[in-house]
Amino acid sequence: MTIDLYYAPASPPCRIVMLLGKDLGLNFNLKSISVRDKENMTPEFLKINPQHCIPTIVDNGLNLWESRAIITYLASRYGKDDSLYPKDLKKRALVDQRLYFDIGTLFPGIRQYFIKQIDGGKPDAEDITKFENVYELLDKFLEGQEWVAGSNITVADYSIVVSVSITEAMGYDISKYQNVARWFSKAKKTMVGFSEIEGKGNEEMKKMIQARIAGQK
Repeated sequence: MTIDLYYAPASPPCRIVMLLGKDLGLNFNLKSISVRDKENMTPEFLKINPQHCIPTIVDNGLNLWESRAIITYLASRYGKDDSLYPKDLKKRALVDQRLYFDIGTLFPGIRQYFIKQIDGGKPDAEDITKFENVYELLDKFLEGQEWVAGSNITVADYSIVVSVSITEAMGYDISKYQNVARWFSKAKKTMVGFSEIEGKGNEEMKKMIQARIAGQK
């Protein structure tokens, strides 16, 4: 069964879904959506997703959006076992916590740190503190374990790796967070299609940033 994926290559949430899809061997029918051109606001797309956000999938009659919801669904339905999203409630709770950490703490902290630089300014002391704090937390989570939620790779790693990849693409050296650096190096080698998806995604993101900066001059 082909799964329709409405996406944009530069979008970090879309890349989360694409990375996991590669691991699962899924055949996405890719449908590019330009938010800038308001293609997400067409009547046709609004029928699929009234929140008009990407990524969005259509799988056998199920319309689903929000990247973390999508990857937990895909892992549950198409994973060869439950290792990516455990059925054991305690293990699953830890994976969920890491996913919520990413969407509620890690990614916002990274975004806030870089957004002012993109707009021609500099992060203030509070932005820097939040950025460093989220990386210190992630480094602590990875202390003494291979993956962000334990000894096995899970959907949480696929979510968090995209956030860290953005940091690297923006030229920030994460090496002082030794556990994060070790994990990130292993993740890049382990995740199928990482170089392809993240390489293209980050290049598209940089082009968008450059165009934004040029428009401000």
